[in-house]
Amino acid sequence: MPFPDSTTAHYWYRDGDDDRQRRAVDVLQAFRLYRAAELAMRRRTRESMSMGENELLVLRYLLKAQGEGRLVSPSELARYLAVSTASTTAIIDRLEKSGHIVRQPHPTDRRSIHVIATEKSDHEVRDTLGPMHARMMEAVRDMTPEESRVVIECLSRLQDAVDQVAPHE
Repeated sequence: MPFPDSTTAHYWYRDGDDDRQRRAVDVLQAFRLYRAAELAMRRRTRESMSMGENELLVLRYLLKAQGEGRLVSPSELARYLAVSTASTTAIIDRLEKSGHIVRQPHPTDRRSIHVIATEKSDHEVRDTLGPMHARMMEAVRDMTPEESRVVIECLSRLQDAVDQVAPHE
């Protein structure tokens, strides 16, 4: 079978002859385009903040934990990122050097420390991502309850589908 051109298929899904197949391909293509736009936005954000993906993940995690009143240890960050403790230490060192996080002694365990995002980080993340989050909220704010339910259920089914991909052995 020859490789399909872009007029006959989106990605590897054939458009098909029936309306259900065409709608399904169109929905998956719309999600792919959104995902590509989101990945490009994340790359631009990393570049504008001069950070790597893991540094941004750490900041987001720390800001969320602080909002919940939780303390975060370096070992918790290593588990969250699924990286070694040495890699986590290097990430923390870079973020501390740039003024985005600080290490503090744990309030009840003198042997351990916790890591917190600085006010600078909070402001920088809000300044960088706040307008985009506002535009995203505006894009979905006027959805009807039924439209919201359909989108949420669709995303949940897609998540289930991709979660079933087994790791490569």
